[in-house]
Amino acid sequence: MKPENLEQAVSLTKKFTRKPSNEDLLKLYGLYKQATEGDNVGERPGGFDFKAAAKYNSWMSYKGKSKEEAEEEYIQLVEKLSEAHL
Repeated sequence: MKPENLEQAVSLTKKFTRKPSNEDLLKLYGLYKQATEGDNVGERPGGFDFKAAAKYNSWMSYKGKSKEEAEEEYIQLVEKLSEAHL
């Protein structure tokens, strides 16, 4: 099933019957944030909040990518993951 837009792709992830890998979840997070908010301008979380730091790093890895490019990559990733997780 190919989602037509970001909204459909997000809805499709909520129907997954198996949880994607942490690596894939971080990619989804980073691409979603880049597609919806653009470049990350916040400060990196400090201390021992490893989950927040991983999410921050994932989003930062897409810095400079246009919102449109990030949205298309997100949709493609959801389409690929849906084959294994639906």
